[in-house]
Amino acid sequence: MERTLVLIKPDAVGRGLVGEITRRFENRTLAIKALKIIKPSRELVERHYEVHRGRPFFEATVDFMSSGPLVAMVLEGEDAIAIVRQMVGALDPLEAEPGTIRADYTLSTKENLVHGSDSVGSAVKEIGLWFSPEEILD
Repeated sequence: MERTLVLIKPDAVGRGLVGEITRRFENRTLAIKALKIIKPSRELVERHYEVHRGRPFFEATVDFMSSGPLVAMVLEGEDAIAIVRQMVGALDPLEAEPGTIRADYTLSTKENLVHGSDSVGSAVKEIGLWFSPEEILD
């Protein structure tokens, strides 16, 4: 079994899409092992996106992600990382496959609804940033 971090971003929370997005993941038999709504600090978001520090989009991304509440969750299942990334779709909603979350609901590349870890290493690091071990069900 594999675990991944999913962040339902402030734009999705503000548009009332949390239930729909969560339902899609559960329908793919991904188990929710941790779930919380949080208004993250700028420091937490900067640590999460540290790998992108210095890139032109870093400040705007940090501002957006710390602008309001988001939902953080740990999903578990066979090939969870690949499944989540496939379900989320391409960053650009015009390039996202029909039926993906971003193709169906994203309005722009800047506010793109969902983050999913891109590798096992990233998932371990990201889960550790957003959740304590006690918050995650075994």
